[in-house]
Amino acid sequence: MTLKEIAQEANVSISTVSRVINQKKPNAASPEVAERIWEIVRRNGYIPNKTAQNLKLGQQDETQAVEPKTIAIIYARSDSISTDFFFSQIAKAIEQELFKSNYYLKYSFTSLDVSNPVTVGHIAALKVDGIVVLGRYDQRLLNFLTQQHSTIMYVGLNPCDMKFDQVICCGGDIAKAAVKYLHDLGHTKIGYIGSQDHEIRFKGYKRALESLNLPFHQRNTVNIRQTADGGYKAANILMDTGADITAVFCANDNAAIGAMRAFKERGKHIPKDISIIGVDDIETDQYLTPMLTSIHIPLDDLGKCAARILIDRLKGGHSLPIKTILPFYIAKRDSCARPNKR
Repeated sequence: MTLKEIAQEANVSISTVSRVINQKKPNAASPEVAERIWEIVRRNGYIPNKTAQNLKLGQQDETQAVEPKTIAIIYARSDSISTDFFFSQIAKAIEQELFKSNYYLKYSFTSLDVSNPVTVGHIAALKVDGIVVLGRYDQRLLNFLTQQHSTIMYVGLNPCDMKFDQVICCGGDIAKAAVKYLHDLGHTKIGYIGSQDHEIRFKGYKRALESLNLPFHQRNTVNIRQTADGGYKAANILMDTGADITAVFCANDNAAIGAMRAFKERGKHIPKDISIIGVDDIETDQYLTPMLTSIHIPLDDLGKCAARILIDRLKGGHSLPIKTILPFYIAKRDSCARPNKR
């Protein structure tokens, strides 16, 4: 496939396609147009012609005999790529950073694929140079991958115990920061909505309560899938069981959005009656009423950093596992306030 063919399918100029895939300008096209171009690139396995580029620049061609490197991504906790904004954004950043160095994303798999014996066999037989695992992992999955592939990269919020290169934004520290922020506002009765099994954000929540000398009550927490529907159901459970809370920490923004809807449907005013804080800081947060306070995760930086470390590994730049921890911050908005005096 050529740039001209991509431009025709995307209904844009060749120069626009070139600016987007070469990433020479940060705003080469609107997000919608850029995503349309990248979808065509991804679907057709387009690889930039480095030989032609070098000839145009008057450089000696050193890449003519070099085959492009291929990468696979596994969404370890996601059933659907299209509905997982958090990890799909990281994957886009990885893909675009890889593309600059003649590496390209060839395969993507979800957690449903990994649980399918037929697909697992396909993953085992993949001819790729590296695999990136996104999200909370299953130990059996990682053991399986290490038996089949030599280069594995992990990206997520739960630190990985195995000897892989990994880029993380620590979920435990995120939970502690969220709980401390609520406590600084005056809240002492703080609930939790999110996954609890092997979830570092839940562990961080409990540790934060302990460090602040606040009691932990299981009845003030609900173990759910971290989706909007899960958050909606969890908030209703907390209200139905009479949970004694003035604030709730949600393990991600999707759960927080669902919880907000449930609380409002039951006549609760946010933040007068209940304060809510989420994690991810997705774009939707700023368009909610009230706007959602959330922990901002640097998604693009997670992806770019992971891609650069993976490329360095494949080029032989390092042999020992590298662990990189990126910072976060609290995007303070309208869904949190001092507790209402009753």
